[in-house]
Amino acid sequence: MTERTKLLEEMNDRSREVFRRVVESYLESGEPVGSRTLTRTLSEKVSAATIRNVMQDLEYLGLLDSPHVSAGRIPTHQGLRMFVDSLLEVRDLETEDREKLDATLGPNSGDVGGLLDRVGSALSGVTHGASLVLTPKHEAPIKHIEFVNLGADRALVVLVFADGHVENRVFTPPPGQTPSSMREAANFLNALMGGKTLSELRRDMQREISTRRQEIDDLAAEMIEAGVAVWEDEADTSARLIVRGRANLLAGESETVELDRIRILFDDLERKRDIAEFLELTETGEGVRIFIGSENKLFSLSGSSLVVSPYMNADRKIIGAVGVIGPTRLNYGRIVPIVDYTAQLVGKLIAERR
Repeated sequence: MTERTKLLEEMNDRSREVFRRVVESYLESGEPVGSRTLTRTLSEKVSAATIRNVMQDLEYLGLLDSPHVSAGRIPTHQGLRMFVDSLLEVRDLETEDREKLDATLGPNSGDVGGLLDRVGSALSGVTHGASLVLTPKHEAPIKHIEFVNLGADRALVVLVFADGHVENRVFTPPPGQTPSSMREAANFLNALMGGKTLSELRRDMQREISTRRQEIDDLAAEMIEAGVAVWEDEADTSARLIVRGRANLLAGESETVELDRIRILFDDLERKRDIAEFLELTETGEGVRIFIGSENKLFSLSGSSLVVSPYMNADRKIIGAVGVIGPTRLNYGRIVPIVDYTAQLVGKLIAERR
């Protein structure tokens, strides 16, 4: 039993209802909730003074906070976490929302990248937040790899996959590379392939280099590691993140502190910092996960919440993720089924295109 669950069970019915009403009202309006407002909505008829005492107790427990003297209460991050874990009522997906998401598919919707871009735009439009879509890496077996010298500090690595897909990327090679070391690096990798995917090749490559270091020229070894790592590094991962609807985060925000929070979030999204962690957030299992405020490793400075779900291929392997980021007062009950449905939709699409 978690500390939050134990705390909730120790609360009486009146405290639980007051807490739930405060959180629900705050999520709907974004405004502090006062005791007089609650007296009109509680199932039990009690005085405003009694409600104030209950709210003070909840504040003492760290579940509510007073933003201003004599103002109403708002939930703390700890309070939101307990509400989401124990009291949140997730709605059914609304027909209109489903239809808008389904409409992004269209008749044979073209390439996966373009479709995921449209899914991100639709998800942002439906939720009125910023959407994040992490696209899958191409994991077909590799047929051939080649390095092309473009100058003293630029090289091109070309991957040809067994399914005909071709990818190429310009990168900075280790210092001192020669045409000979590039050929040796490519020959080493082509001999090692044997129908492996990129991630399988990278794993085997590191093992082979460590056991055959004496046989491989040092320059070629550095070239091998740099050439394959270009698909695995931060730049590659960030290029796989589609962000749509950032302007939605500005709607209705006027206070300087809120605008500063949004500005920090924009900076994070521009840099796409630590985006590799975005997928890691989802890899503990299926289903939607909610990260509130400082729990969110990606955007902890922004005071935002992230609702995220992985999607899987036909082999039930997690290959990407979709999510919505917004203020901590997101309408979680509505957002959760939307993100869940979008993840299932994308997974089905990927599986059908295999």
